[in-house]
Amino acid sequence: MPRFEREPSEFVEKLVALNRVSKTVKGGRVMKFAALMVVGDEKGRVGFGTGKAAEVPEAIRKGIEDAKKNMINVSLANATIPHEVIGEFGAGRVMLKPAAPGTGIIAGGPVRAVMEAVGIRDIRAKCLRSNNPQNVVSATFEGLKSLKTPEEVARIRGKSVEEIVG
Repeated sequence: MPRFEREPSEFVEKLVALNRVSKTVKGGRVMKFAALMVVGDEKGRVGFGTGKAAEVPEAIRKGIEDAKKNMINVSLANATIPHEVIGEFGAGRVMLKPAAPGTGIIAGGPVRAVMEAVGIRDIRAKCLRSNNPQNVVSATFEGLKSLKTPEEVARIRGKSVEEIVG
């Protein structure tokens, strides 16, 4: 079996950022790669992870493995999100707004990769403050974690869905 060939996965795998870092040693510079990966099943489950290695395919493989360990479930309303939310992580802040069917994914690179992996097809998003891919992806995940459907809110408050929605 070839060294970097992988079996097909049930997850969608997206490379968000690839960073080349170097360390200067006595013999010169040693290059290494850091990959930020997002994986999702397009049905509401998504995860992200980082992988670091001397070669790009190995860094990507490690990032995918890390992402599969950190999966979360996201509350969806059809092909969008149930309500507006702002996710914060470090200096990264991401505003996510639900959109009408047919709008598409209006979002920057890191947020777009996460939304495609989750299975959200209609959303408007804006990165506020930091645009560091690591912080933007983490902030997006914080926002997605805080989403609640009207059914969940009604159950928590002990009311009916009609009372919550209005």
